[in-house]
Amino acid sequence: MKIKDRPEFRDKPKPLCFGPDETAMAAVAAMTERNVGSVMIVDDFDKLIGVVTERDVMKRLVGARRDPETTRLREIMTARPRVAKADDDLIEWMRVMSNERFRRLPIVDDQGRVVSIMTQGDFVSYTWPNLLHQAREVTRTTVGRNYQIMLVAGSVALYTIVLIVILAAFFGAET
Repeated sequence: MKIKDRPEFRDKPKPLCFGPDETAMAAVAAMTERNVGSVMIVDDFDKLIGVVTERDVMKRLVGARRDPETTRLREIMTARPRVAKADDDLIEWMRVMSNERFRRLPIVDDQGRVVSIMTQGDFVSYTWPNLLHQAREVTRTTVGRNYQIMLVAGSVALYTIVLIVILAAFFGAET
Protein backbone atom coordinates (compact mmCIF):
# COMPACT_ATOMS: atom_id res chain seq x y z
CA MET A 1 0.00 0.00 0.00
CA LYS A 2 1.23 3.49 -0.82
CA ILE A 3 1.24 6.32 1.69
CA LYS A 4 -1.11 8.37 -0.50
CA ASP A 5 -3.73 5.59 -0.30
CA ARG A 6 -4.31 6.14 3.43
CA PRO A 7 -7.20 8.41 4.49
CA GLU A 8 -4.88 9.98 7.08
CA PHE A 9 -2.70 11.27 4.25
CA ARG A 10 -5.58 12.75 2.28
CA ASP A 11 -7.53 14.22 5.19
CA LYS A 12 -4.81 16.07 7.09
CA PRO A 13 -4.59 19.84 7.11
CA LYS A 14 -1.51 21.48 5.61
CA PRO A 15 1.47 21.14 7.98
CA LEU A 16 2.66 24.13 9.96
CA CYS A 17 5.67 25.63 8.19
CA PHE A 18 8.08 28.26 9.49
CA GLY A 19 11.25 29.86 8.24
CA PRO A 20 14.50 29.05 10.03
CA ASP A 21 14.81 32.56 11.46
CA GLU A 22 11.41 32.54 13.18
CA THR A 23 11.52 32.34 16.97
CA ALA A 24 10.95 29.19 18.94
CA MET A 25 8.18 31.05 20.79
CA ALA A 26 6.26 31.66 17.56
CA ALA A 27 6.49 27.96 16.64
CA VAL A 28 5.47 26.77 20.12
CA ALA A 29 2.49 29.15 20.13
CA ALA A 30 1.35 27.83 16.73
CA MET A 31 1.87 24.20 17.79
CA THR A 32 -0.20 24.84 20.91
CA GLU A 33 -2.96 26.61 19.00
CA ARG A 34 -3.25 23.85 16.39
CA ASN A 35 -2.60 21.05 18.90
CA VAL A 36 0.19 19.51 16.83
CA GLY A 37 3.54 18.09 17.85
CA SER A 38 5.83 19.57 15.22
CA VAL A 39 6.52 22.34 12.74
CA MET A 40 8.31 22.02 9.43
CA ILE A 41 11.19 24.40 8.77
CA VAL A 42 11.33 25.51 5.13
CA ASP A 43 13.63 27.73 3.08
CA ASP A 44 12.60 30.67 0.89
CA PHE A 45 11.46 28.21 -1.81
CA ASP A 46 9.28 26.25 0.67
CA LYS A 47 11.68 23.30 0.56
CA LEU A 48 12.00 21.33 3.78
CA ILE A 49 15.27 21.93 5.63
CA GLY A 50 14.37 20.79 9.12
CA VAL A 51 11.76 19.81 11.68
CA VAL A 52 11.13 21.07 15.20
CA THR A 53 9.26 18.60 17.37
CA GLU A 54 8.07 18.70 20.97
CA ARG A 55 11.16 16.68 21.84
CA ASP A 56 13.42 19.28 20.19
CA VAL A 57 11.69 22.00 22.23
CA MET A 58 12.20 20.07 25.46
CA LYS A 59 15.81 19.06 24.86
CA ARG A 60 17.26 21.95 22.90
CA LEU A 61 15.22 24.85 24.25
CA VAL A 62 13.80 24.17 27.70
CA GLY A 63 16.48 21.69 28.77
CA ALA A 64 19.22 24.00 27.52
CA ARG A 65 17.59 26.95 29.34
CA ARG A 66 17.39 29.03 26.17
CA ASP A 67 15.09 32.01 25.75
CA PRO A 68 12.21 31.07 23.42
CA GLU A 69 11.73 34.72 22.42
CA THR A 70 15.26 35.01 21.00
CA THR A 71 16.14 31.45 20.01
CA ARG A 72 15.76 30.86 16.28
CA LEU A 73 14.28 27.66 14.95
CA ARG A 74 17.48 26.91 13.02
CA GLU A 75 19.21 26.59 16.41
CA ILE A 76 16.92 23.85 17.72
CA MET A 77 15.66 22.08 14.58
CA THR A 78 16.52 18.59 13.46
CA ALA A 79 18.23 19.33 10.16
CA ARG A 80 17.84 17.14 7.09
CA PRO A 81 15.09 14.88 8.46
CA ARG A 82 14.10 11.66 6.74
CA VAL A 83 11.35 12.33 4.19
CA ALA A 84 9.04 10.18 2.10
CA LYS A 85 7.09 10.61 -1.10
CA ALA A 86 3.35 9.97 -1.37
CA ASP A 87 4.02 7.00 -3.69
CA ASP A 88 6.36 5.29 -1.20
CA ASP A 89 5.45 1.98 0.43
CA LEU A 90 3.66 2.46 3.74
CA ILE A 91 4.89 -0.77 5.33
CA GLU A 92 8.52 -0.01 4.51
CA TRP A 93 8.28 3.40 6.19
CA MET A 94 6.60 1.86 9.25
CA ARG A 95 9.64 -0.40 9.58
CA VAL A 96 12.12 2.46 9.09
CA MET A 97 10.38 4.70 11.65
CA SER A 98 10.27 1.90 14.18
CA ASN A 99 13.91 0.89 13.67
CA GLU A 100 15.26 4.44 13.61
CA ARG A 101 13.02 5.58 16.48
CA PHE A 102 11.35 8.68 15.03
CA ARG A 103 7.66 9.50 15.16
CA ARG A 104 7.00 12.02 12.40
CA LEU A 105 7.59 11.53 8.70
CA PRO A 106 7.31 14.57 6.42
CA ILE A 107 5.88 13.73 3.01
CA VAL A 108 7.34 15.92 0.26
CA ASP A 109 6.59 16.45 -3.41
CA ASP A 110 9.16 16.17 -6.21
CA GLN A 111 10.43 19.68 -5.45
CA GLY A 112 11.01 18.88 -1.76
CA ARG A 113 8.03 20.89 -0.50
CA VAL A 114 6.10 19.45 2.45
CA VAL A 115 2.63 18.22 1.51
CA SER A 116 1.77 16.22 4.64
CA ILE A 117 3.13 14.58 7.77
CA MET A 118 2.50 10.97 8.71
CA THR A 119 2.91 10.03 12.34
CA GLN A 120 3.30 6.73 14.10
CA GLY A 121 -0.30 7.22 15.24
CA ASP A 122 -1.41 7.34 11.60
CA PHE A 123 0.39 4.07 10.98
CA VAL A 124 -1.16 2.47 14.07
CA SER A 125 -4.60 3.19 12.65
CA TYR A 126 -3.49 1.15 9.64
CA THR A 127 -2.08 -1.78 11.60
CA TRP A 128 -4.75 -2.35 14.29
CA PRO A 129 -7.43 -3.79 11.98
CA ASN A 130 -4.81 -6.05 10.39
CA LEU A 131 -3.50 -7.20 13.78
CA LEU A 132 -7.00 -8.02 15.01
CA HIS A 133 -7.72 -9.93 11.81
CA GLN A 134 -4.47 -11.89 12.17
CA ALA A 135 -5.27 -12.73 15.81
CA ARG A 136 -8.70 -14.04 14.79
CA GLU A 137 -7.20 -16.14 12.01
CA VAL A 138 -4.48 -17.60 14.23
CA THR A 139 -7.05 -18.45 16.89
CA ARG A 140 -9.40 -20.00 14.35
CA THR A 141 -6.59 -22.01 12.76
CA THR A 142 -5.10 -23.13 16.06
CA VAL A 143 -8.39 -24.13 17.65
CA GLY A 144 -9.65 -25.75 14.44
CA ARG A 145 -6.48 -27.74 13.91
CA ASN A 146 -6.27 -28.88 17.53
CA TYR A 147 -9.98 -29.48 18.00
CA GLN A 148 -9.67 -33.22 18.71
CA ILE A 149 -6.81 -32.73 21.17
CA MET A 150 -8.73 -29.97 22.96
CA LEU A 151 -11.86 -32.16 23.05
CA VAL A 152 -9.95 -35.10 24.60
CA ALA A 153 -8.14 -32.82 27.09
CA GLY A 154 -11.44 -31.16 28.06
CA SER A 155 -13.12 -34.53 28.50
CA VAL A 156 -10.29 -35.81 30.73
CA ALA A 157 -10.44 -32.62 32.80
CA LEU A 158 -14.22 -32.88 33.19
CA TYR A 159 -13.98 -36.60 34.09
CA THR A 160 -11.32 -35.79 36.72
CA ILE A 161 -13.46 -33.06 38.30
CA VAL A 162 -16.53 -35.31 38.39
CA LEU A 163 -14.48 -38.14 39.92
CA ILE A 164 -13.08 -35.81 42.61
CA VAL A 165 -16.58 -34.57 43.49
CA ILE A 166 -17.93 -38.14 43.73
CA LEU A 167 -15.00 -39.33 45.83
CA ALA A 168 -15.25 -36.32 48.10
CA ALA A 169 -18.94 -36.94 48.56
CA PHE A 170 -18.37 -40.67 49.22
CA PHE A 171 -15.56 -40.20 51.70
CA GLY A 172 -17.28 -37.23 53.29
CA ALA A 173 -20.39 -39.36 53.88
CA GLU A 174 -18.41 -42.12 55.71
CA THR A 175 -17.03 -39.82 58.38
